[in-house]
Amino acid sequence: MSNQQIEKIQNEGEFFSPQLQKEIKDKFYYLDEDPKYGERLFFENSGGSLRLKSAVEIKAFIESFPDCPDRVHNRSLDLQEIKKQSIEDMTKVIFGADEGSIITQLSASQVMFQIAETIAENVPGKNIVTSAMEHPSAYDAASYAAQKMGMELRVAKANPDTGGIDAAEVAALVDEDTCFVSIMSASNISGSIMDIKEIAAQSRKIKPDLYVITDAVQHAPHGVIDVKDTGVDAVTMAPYKFFGNRGIGIGWVSPRLANLRHHKLLAKKSDEWELGSPTPSNYASISAIVDYVCWIGENYTDTKNRRALFVKGMEKIHLHERALLSALLNGTKNARGLRENPMVTIYTDTQSLLHKDLIVAIGFDHLDYSAAAREYGKRGCIVFERIMGSPYSERMLISLGIPGAIRVSPMHCHDISDIEKFLEITESISELE
Repeated sequence: MSNQQIEKIQNEGEFFSPQLQKEIKDKFYYLDEDPKYGERLFFENSGGSLRLKSAVEIKAFIESFPDCPDRVHNRSLDLQEIKKQSIEDMTKVIFGADEGSIITQLSASQVMFQIAETIAENVPGKNIVTSAMEHPSAYDAASYAAQKMGMELRVAKANPDTGGIDAAEVAALVDEDTCFVSIMSASNISGSIMDIKEIAAQSRKIKPDLYVITDAVQHAPHGVIDVKDTGVDAVTMAPYKFFGNRGIGIGWVSPRLANLRHHKLLAKKSDEWELGSPTPSNYASISAIVDYVCWIGENYTDTKNRRALFVKGMEKIHLHERALLSALLNGTKNARGLRENPMVTIYTDTQSLLHKDLIVAIGFDHLDYSAAAREYGKRGCIVFERIMGSPYSERMLISLGIPGAIRVSPMHCHDISDIEKFLEITESISELE
């Protein structure tokens, strides 16, 4: 393949083959219909992704056993192996780390609060730096830690043109008294992917030993996470947005962060963050997610290395989603794209899609956001409105300089026909008086 062909694929994306797409669709529950309400398009994956059958089924199977995993009989030993494999899958395969510790809680928000509070309590400083674009799970965690320890909270502004956070904007707020920096990996409104590696590098030019953490809940289902490459000290992820189940949030922390004083049982090692008995079924469902992504990777490479297979799978997911994003914006031979619809405004639209996840924020000239979301719902399409007055939206909307948005978030298991159905529905809404 020539460099020109590779560049074209990178810029425009590349669809899965029809056969692979068919197999992928078959691995998800309720992709095209709700069992009670009938046919629909679920384009609200940023609020909680479609579920892998394997992740749901293995969780239910493991939950059926009464055995305590901290025993020495056969079933308990099996449960221990499930947890051990999952810890390795999270550390080495999902996050790309060689070392460090895994944190689990009921939600990724709880994990982020635990991380932020631990750093603030142990690392001297006078300020904490975050951004206006953060999800409340990260923004509020930084704010809580700052208030508790009497530190100033410094907030980087968003770039309204890209929908992201510029590294220079973050670095300008960092000084030798900064305790930590917390910037999300990708926006759950604009879809903009942050350059976390550059943010960490520029910030550490000012304070070399600075702690940098990132909320990757939004980005994890769409792209590769590599903590060694970015140099972060912590990253959080929510399996329920990554084709998996609710009821568990995950964090990885670097060795230096893992060994800071934190909630732990006295008998455990200094870098152990687990409290109480583990839930093996949750661990099993996470490994099912990794198995699935590796299965996609196997269609493109002969390697047996689990991390390499996972990376290849995520790269192909990202390219397929970029092709879907391009079709959504530019249209197909059968449907007019959002950019061509005069009744639709696309917020934070950028010509290049290289730094975007599969999220589009739009508005209609003749409908408010809640009314538009209801009109989509009437037509069997699930989207979500981001509006002023919402504690989960207002700060980010103000930072972007937009009055609100309808968030459209398909997933890689969707295909071009799904995008065309959405565009047809959008046309019908555009024609409303």
